[in-house]
Amino acid sequence: MSEMPQPHGAHGRPPTRRERWSSFKESPFLPASVLVLILAAAAGLFAGSYTYSMADPTPRHVPTATVGAYDEGRGKAFLDGMEKALDASLKIHPYDSRAAAVEAMNDQKVFAILDARDSGKALVFDVSGASGASVAEVLEKAAPAVGKATGVAVTVRDIKPLQEGDPRGLAIFYISLAAVIIGFVGAIQLSVHARALNPLERIAFTVAYALLGGFVIAAVVDWLLGALDLPFVESWLILALTMFTSGMVFTMFNTLFGRWAMLPTWGLMVLLGNPSSGGAVSWPLLPSPLGVIGRWLPPGGSVNAQHTAVYFPGHQHVFPFLVLGGWALVSCAVFWIWRHRHPGGRTDAPAHAEATAPSAGEAAA
Repeated sequence: MSEMPQPHGAHGRPPTRRERWSSFKESPFLPASVLVLILAAAAGLFAGSYTYSMADPTPRHVPTATVGAYDEGRGKAFLDGMEKALDASLKIHPYDSRAAAVEAMNDQKVFAILDARDSGKALVFDVSGASGASVAEVLEKAAPAVGKATGVAVTVRDIKPLQEGDPRGLAIFYISLAAVIIGFVGAIQLSVHARALNPLERIAFTVAYALLGGFVIAAVVDWLLGALDLPFVESWLILALTMFTSGMVFTMFNTLFGRWAMLPTWGLMVLLGNPSSGGAVSWPLLPSPLGVIGRWLPPGGSVNAQHTAVYFPGHQHVFPFLVLGGWALVSCAVFWIWRHRHPGGRTDAPAHAEATAPSAGEAAA
């Protein structure tokens, strides 16, 4: 009966520590161990990033339009009381007429309108739920209490309410999140199951699943569930651009970092991009750095473009599309320039040529 073979070093002795480490590095256990540590850290970072940005939204600077004698008499006292109640500053933007102030709200330059009447004794405080449900809710709660404390008759109105199927204003965040995640998951699947795609083919199939995926997301949310009344074609194309950008961001990182591409993709798009996008918590309530950074990342660009398309038709901005298009263009350029480093692709040699080519042994003979 034969004995089980025992591990030995180069001369039949037990392996040294260096030899065991060398063997471990060449085994599948090293990357598996690294992944265990990375996944544990990612879990903590994921929970921490979303909790930091969303658990306790607090206003810091709320752009507010003013009409009339807002700085006279009790109007000034009301503003001071609002800042004290919110523990934040109202960034005042005076306008000559209410129509101009409403236009500024439609352009999303301001989140509220303070219309002072009767020398500040009566105020109409208009908010916009569509601009940010969380901001409007904070303002709606604070204004009546401050008005009572300062002796000002305050009328609070929501002149841009959310749609009935989206009472918390989160549907746009959810559909944008779906486009972002499925966008880079699709690119991951292409790299696994369609590894042999050449660069142009990979880009073409990314365009294909982005267009089809964006259409399905919009159809489910609008036609099937009725949660949002979308401007269908515009919303579809925004979702498709988001999915394509997200997919190409992963492809770029896969070109640069190989099998570890998921780390920078997840960090950029999910840990940093989604919490700072303004979709779940409006940017005036986000921690200041996130409120600034988020607008320059693909999730923020997607949320901003979709939000304006749904709630402020005719007031679309070019900036969110420049953000999405810029990330897509840079990702495609990096992938194309360093395409030889991408782990996918195939040779262009005909199959019969490969079959008749001599082996290394035959060539040597």
